[in-house]
Amino acid sequence: MPTLLLAMVFSSCSQKRTQRETLSLNGVWEFATTNSFERAPISFKASAPVPGLVDLAGAASPAGSAGAAADTPYVHKVYWYRRTFKVDEDIAEVALLKIYKSMYHTRVLLNKKLVGDNPYCFTPSLFNVKSYLNPKGVDNELIIGVGCYKDLPDTVVNGHDYEKVNYIPGIYDNVELQLTGYPYFSNIQTAPDLRENKVRVKALLETGVGGAGKEPVGAATGHNEIQYSIREVSTGKVVAQGDTTVAGSSIDVAISIPGCKQWSPEQPFLYELDLSTGGDNKKVKFGMRSFGFDKDKGIALLNGRPYYMRGTNICINRFYEDSGRAALPWDDAWVVRLHAKFRSMHWNSMRYAIGIPPERWYEIADSIGFLIQNEFPVWDDMRNVKAPQLAREYTQWMQEQWNHPSVVIWDAQNETVTTETGKAIQQVRHLDLSDRPWDNGWSPPQAATDDMECHPYMTYNLTKSKNPDEYAWTRIYEGDGMPWDGPNVRSPLPDGKKYTNPVVINEYEWAWLNRDGSPTTLTDTLYNFVLGKDLTREERFKLFARILSMDTEYWRVHRRCAAVLYFCGLGYSRPGPPRGQTSDNFTDVRNLVFEPEFERLMKPAFSPVGLMLDVRKAKYKKNSELPAPVYVINDTYDDVKDSLKLELLRDDKVVLELARPVTVGSLGREIFNMPLKMPDVAGRYILRASVKYAGEVVTSEREFVLK
Repeated sequence: MPTLLLAMVFSSCSQKRTQRETLSLNGVWEFATTNSFERAPISFKASAPVPGLVDLAGAASPAGSAGAAADTPYVHKVYWYRRTFKVDEDIAEVALLKIYKSMYHTRVLLNKKLVGDNPYCFTPSLFNVKSYLNPKGVDNELIIGVGCYKDLPDTVVNGHDYEKVNYIPGIYDNVELQLTGYPYFSNIQTAPDLRENKVRVKALLETGVGGAGKEPVGAATGHNEIQYSIREVSTGKVVAQGDTTVAGSSIDVAISIPGCKQWSPEQPFLYELDLSTGGDNKKVKFGMRSFGFDKDKGIALLNGRPYYMRGTNICINRFYEDSGRAALPWDDAWVVRLHAKFRSMHWNSMRYAIGIPPERWYEIADSIGFLIQNEFPVWDDMRNVKAPQLAREYTQWMQEQWNHPSVVIWDAQNETVTTETGKAIQQVRHLDLSDRPWDNGWSPPQAATDDMECHPYMTYNLTKSKNPDEYAWTRIYEGDGMPWDGPNVRSPLPDGKKYTNPVVINEYEWAWLNRDGSPTTLTDTLYNFVLGKDLTREERFKLFARILSMDTEYWRVHRRCAAVLYFCGLGYSRPGPPRGQTSDNFTDVRNLVFEPEFERLMKPAFSPVGLMLDVRKAKYKKNSELPAPVYVINDTYDDVKDSLKLELLRDDKVVLELARPVTVGSLGREIFNMPLKMPDVAGRYILRASVKYAGEVVTSEREFVLK
């Protein structure tokens, strides 16, 4: 029976707690299953890690596992976790049990008594368990039960996703006991003000008088001051400290940080705020940054300056069903390496898509440097979830994550046409003192400075073609770079109105391959009929990388979109059975090895100084003149000067080379014409444009045949 000893240290002259002590309950718990929540099991014969999912349990877990077949065993069951612990000193005034995230439906029992239930799956469960705890030195038995996806009430968000099969339950984030005294902080929000070099701090307090947070602190404790300090996380240097008097059950104060250092993906500088009531203290990390959209120019503004968002998506709820997942999402070193790998691809932004990762993922994004479009897991199947309920879940979600500088966009839903999410946005957006923009999926934007998401899956056209050209996809892009100007692109304007909001492309292309190189259910037609069913695994990988890199270059260089986020950096791969619909591009997810052609072509496609070689045809004539316009963009705040090189290769040998000096100003774009006279030798050629930036050779390639 796992036992946790909680050591609590008090001042010898006072029994009143002055510091919050947070005690982790993570580890290996006992585990068992039943058919309902009616009664917890008596016998626990298996074990399971917390945090984790129930497929990591031992003998009492279901026969299935991540990536199992469609006849999933995760139906009409309750999965119970159990452990014991002791409190080694007198019980504190407040003992908060926090389960950061668990699904689907959570029930808590402490010492055989029902503490409470929480049907929410993507926000914390928080209970004051002081009255349930045994005296010091006596074992406490904690039991947590989680249910199944299909048993959730239809009035709460269930995380529906058309590509998921199993919906594996579990306590998938931290569990801890927070021991403190009154008055204590129930929530703290930091809102940076870069113009004044200040951070606004709004904190809610629970007083223990007349009900939580309903009476002034002074009614419980007399005159009370809140002490604060701010330090740099990297150096420990204290940059601000002082106190303020509480006038009620909340504080709202602006704290000066002279010469504050701004947070950005390039310089992810963090501060830590420490607040104390005399009965409680709480620390939160934050970054001095602002974010929004310029509604007229259609671009993102980071810390008041234009900022081009380049990046990817993480579908954590899909990765939970990946056969290679194991315990990786809770392996701190692996999650750090994952984010570092993404940064190495020149990605500065991510959408956490259709799922909420563990809290640690947000902390890592803060420290490594990413802008996150934070998406609540709503996709089409809303059942009876209405705006008031959405607003309650959105509120808890925002309160949990609004201090993360990485979180810059609240995303209400994915690809859903509904009025409910818009209504809910309007009910909660005022709560965010930083006034972050909201994304409302494929429903109307709720403010002029909100963005609209678009998913220009242009290659999808080819799967519907009866007479496909070998390289017909190269002819798709004839517009000026606005994503819904092309054919067969689903518009994010369901009400038919004309919106001019900034555009975020957070999904594009329709050419996924499983990690073994096989097509997915959505790309069978593309590879087997359009591009050739006799392609080898390597040829498919190469073709996919070329399609994707061309698309990435195209969307970036036309400067019509605030963000270009590739789908999908981390998801699942399911060659089957059952077969999956999308995939990421790892060949070894445990060791974070990308498919080589993907990494070779996509890394330069996302370079801060980027290129697009505007050559679209698959065939040219010998001895003809080939116009070769080269777009060069500069996402940085410095001018770029270099030599633009153009090379024509046959059998990996350079047969023709041109070069010219180029200059591209800060945040600028230039088009350079470099016409070529084609050789008189037939064959397959590669045309490559290149410049150097920050020690890397940035390239754009096109392959064609001379006849």
